[in-house]
Amino acid sequence: MVDTAVLYALQGIMGPFYARALSFLAAVLATWLINRNLAFRGRASALSRKSEFLSYLVLMLAGGLVNYGVYSALVLWQPVVRQHLVLGVAAGSLAGMSVNFLTARYLLFRK
Repeated sequence: MVDTAVLYALQGIMGPFYARALSFLAAVLATWLINRNLAFRGRASALSRKSEFLSYLVLMLAGGLVNYGVYSALVLWQPVVRQHLVLGVAAGSLAGMSVNFLTARYLLFRK
């Protein structure tokens, strides 16, 4: 939801590709907060919050590249996605979600 909200707020100003890059960063911040406080609450990372977020961001880039690649391909090649960017966000998010979960689970919040 954060991803799509930021994308739609910025796409008129920045276009669908630059706006998507910023919406992805906003989504990373939101998911880190959710993962830190809910999903992995009992698993400490042994890092300061700043270091933990930066590590999380770096780890999420792998899934983010998959996510952005799928989104971009669909926006470029599918007119319906160009008209409804949320479809590209959903497809990209699904594609990158498993990569992101696995890196968070096994590399950052492993204790």
